Amino acid sequence: MAPEVRVLGPDGEALGVMSLAEALRNAAEVDLDVIEIVATATPPVVRIMDYGKFKYQEQKREHEAKLKQTVIEIKEVKFRPGTDDGDYNIKLRNIRRFLDDGDKVKVTLRFRGREITHQELGMALLMRLKDELADSILVESMPKLEGKQMVMMIAPGKKKPGGKPAEAKVADKTTDKTTDKAAAKPASPEAAPAPAAE
Repeated sequence: MAPEVRVLGPDGEALGVMSLAEALRNAAEVDLDVIEIVATATPPVVRIMDYGKFKYQEQKREHEAKLKQTVIEIKEVKFRPGTDDGDYNIKLRNIRRFLDDGDKVKVTLRFRGREITHQELGMALLMRLKDELADSILVESMPKLEGKQMVMMIAPGKKKPGGKPAEAKVADKTTDKTTDKAAAKPASPEAAPAPAAE
């Protein structure tokens, strides 16, 4: 430690440059500790503070930061080229649940034996899955063959503020259709052209 140090008070105010012994004496008078803040400065910067309280607050900040961070897990769902519709729907429901929880999903399609010769069946299954989830996912990696399995990574899509935009679009389309039908039909029998009388 250097013979002279720049000292900061308990509230962060600068007390000036003084000898280390004097800084320790000042800290002892107010029953606090001398903590080195910046060792590389010339002279080194120290602060008079309660070290126990400092460590406690630092630990508390770390704990709060840990609570605020979200951990994204990668869930894996496995398919086969001949996965039946019932099993497909259950796996699809699980994928939706994982995505709603904010987790990424690794969709794996495993080929056995000679099934590898019919990769187009696997690709069709993964494309069907992608199309059915298109409104709520972001495809991170398109399906690709890795050994005897085809893998696709999907992540939850970004949620748009203001509710569910998909339902609003459906309602707008319904309104447009009704307006179009109403426009196609005459409003009243009087407005319809009368048949020519002979």
